[in-house]
Amino acid sequence: MKNDFLYIEISNQLGELIKKQILQPGDRLPSVRNLCQEYGISMNTAKRIFLELEAQSLIESIPQSGYYVCRQPVRRLPLPDISNPSGKISNKEPEELISRVYANIGNTALTRFSVGVPANELLPLAKLNKELINATRNLADGGTAYETLQGNEKLRRAVAARSIYWGGNLQEVDLVTTAGGMNALSFCMMALAKAGDTIAIESPCYPGTLQLAKSLGLKVLELPTHPITGIEIAALKKVVTKINLCLLVPNFNTPLGSYMPEENKQAIVHLLAEHKVPLIEDDIYGDLYFSGHRPSCCKAFDTEGMVLWCSSVSKTLAPGYRVGWVAPGKFKDKILKLKLVHAISAPAITQEAVANFLTSGHYENHLRQFRRILHSNYQHYTESIAAYFPEGTKTSRPQGGLSIWVEFDKGINTTELFELAMKQKISIAPGRMFSLQDQFENCMRLSIGLSWSEDLKRKLKLLGNLAKQIKASR
Repeated sequence: MKNDFLYIEISNQLGELIKKQILQPGDRLPSVRNLCQEYGISMNTAKRIFLELEAQSLIESIPQSGYYVCRQPVRRLPLPDISNPSGKISNKEPEELISRVYANIGNTALTRFSVGVPANELLPLAKLNKELINATRNLADGGTAYETLQGNEKLRRAVAARSIYWGGNLQEVDLVTTAGGMNALSFCMMALAKAGDTIAIESPCYPGTLQLAKSLGLKVLELPTHPITGIEIAALKKVVTKINLCLLVPNFNTPLGSYMPEENKQAIVHLLAEHKVPLIEDDIYGDLYFSGHRPSCCKAFDTEGMVLWCSSVSKTLAPGYRVGWVAPGKFKDKILKLKLVHAISAPAITQEAVANFLTSGHYENHLRQFRRILHSNYQHYTESIAAYFPEGTKTSRPQGGLSIWVEFDKGINTTELFELAMKQKISIAPGRMFSLQDQFENCMRLSIGLSWSEDLKRKLKLLGNLAKQIKASR
């Protein structure tokens, strides 16, 4: 009770300092540790205070940097609620809805807010084309031969070298290349589980992951997830003895864009290792941080080889190249056996091209520009949503990644909104797609990987008006 009182009292004190502009927009707040020392409170209470201030749109967290007073507090909408899945196994996959949404994945006549990949004009296509030509010249047999089973050595060496940015310290021998990120996840699930086993995931979760788990006969247990900090550790502790494996996207997951604090990553790795539960870590968005430094990965805290770290260039560089990889830890032999049976080799030319791009310096230059664009897009989106969407709308506050999560009040069904929007040549991803349970029907994911323009702003305004129409008809 005392901690609850302090949490409310200190939150109100800091909130008043911000509202009275004693603390100015952009000012840095004390660190969690300093707040503990100043007020004589626990770390958990201090973190709770910062989360409450974030929920009130008063402060924002910058990875590896700290907490700051929001620069535009008036324009920021409230946070979506922490998800609250039932805690029971469910397989109510919205197959028809998913098929209708992804049937238009390549339809350029649409404004595709539904597709979570970068727009072509944001990719370094000319430089990539040059690397493809170089790959055909440099590879034996012009790239027509099979790669070694473990994959292109130059690519594995380049990925290993980049792991130092997030504390991985991998070597090329630790990695296996795959045909994209989903292929890496597929190998991991097949290596770790059999039909009837239970996998724990975040909720909401990427539809492709849900479909993959279901296709393999796995039981999916969705866990409560905070829109800023990710999966709730307390919820995972309650079920850890009942699960066979866990799959998480700790850095800027889709659709929430949540960013798991470093101490949470470490705690989850230790908890799962203690119970011999493997963790599949999907780090496909880790390079797309908006500010600060490259965030750490769960793999950085793995001392027993129980974390299988997966990633690819599908969200950062070349979605169609299908170049991915996995650092499978103690499960490497199982992954290699599966790759031999299911693939034999990943495409040689695209692996070589990506390897050259990673080692040339072009990749870092591209990422710096791309991250600035995504951050700017996020700000444009939130301003437009605040201006044009119905009263009561909530939005996530991603600190990286490619998506923003929008939560309407219960009177607006986003499947209905999808149908209306399609008539206006606008495609969205309704929230029901991101769960195997009957939830998120008043939510949607919007891709921020498009090129911002006045036309895009107009489409968001139209989308907001359609949502208002649905609300008014209730």
